[in-house]
Amino acid sequence: MYNLISVVLKKRLDLSFKTSPDFRARIVEAPGLWMSEREVARLRHDLRKVAQRSVADGELDYGVFSEREDALARTIVTVVYRVSDGEPVAFNALPVIQVSLSGKPVDVLHLGLVMIDPAVRSQGLSWVLYGLTCFLLFLRNQLRPLWISNVTQVPAVAGMVAETFSGVFPAPTRGARRSLHQQLIATAIMGSHRHVFGVGPDAGFDGDRFVITNAYTGGSDNLKKTFAAAPKHRKAEYNDFCAAELDYDRGDDLLQIGQLDLNAAQRYLMESVPRNALGRLAVASLVILVQRLALPALHWADSRRQWGILRPSNQ
Repeated sequence: MYNLISVVLKKRLDLSFKTSPDFRARIVEAPGLWMSEREVARLRHDLRKVAQRSVADGELDYGVFSEREDALARTIVTVVYRVSDGEPVAFNALPVIQVSLSGKPVDVLHLGLVMIDPAVRSQGLSWVLYGLTCFLLFLRNQLRPLWISNVTQVPAVAGMVAETFSGVFPAPTRGARRSLHQQLIATAIMGSHRHVFGVGPDAGFDGDRFVITNAYTGGSDNLKKTFAAAPKHRKAEYNDFCAAELDYDRGDDLLQIGQLDLNAAQRYLMESVPRNALGRLAVASLVILVQRLALPALHWADSRRQWGILRPSNQ
């Protein structure tokens, strides 16, 4: 009970729970803003351990692995640990990118870097790494649609994003078109935020197809794959789409823009989350909802903090 209360009262997300008898996930929001230096160092150590097992060279220099001071201050990190020995085996780093739409700031959740220890692949972690954090943030946002972005050259990932989220462009789905908002978001991301996903300033961008050309020059070099090596989707249309749109020798990526809305959330629950994990997800969702309800009430009752033009009494 004490652990539940401590989680609910935190301003930022810090949630740990078992996703299955074998694995435990911890989700931490913007750890660079509130964790101690020792805790941040431990988190980086866990992320690097997973990367060393997942990437042939084991070295990356962008996102949570870069030395930029804001890397962990604007990222939501999900780390999966093996219950038996506490070893980190997978993670998802979800940067929050702020862009302007119609003169108003809008947050875009970038699906970010996902890495899985080869020893635990195909053990049912996809629902945790590719949708869990987004789903919990959608609940916290009071079921209002959230914009998402994704950069990939992997057909399996491109297909998963197209099938999980709503209105995704680019995608091979019949009738898939880019909206004005998607065009503005893509332009803003490529104009000011390409460092978030390891794309250098010399990379090009095809604004009609949302294809980043020569993408692997900004710290993500070791992630470049040939088409033969890139994991394929179970549906051939996504594989064919990536083969036709991307130059793998040059190193191209798709920049996908879509939304997490009620329809996408329902698809995630019905198609991605294992039936035996629904109970655990319900508990995590309850924590998020209680936090969303409890914190405004606590802030309202806190007479020590300034609110607008009202200032706390000195007495």
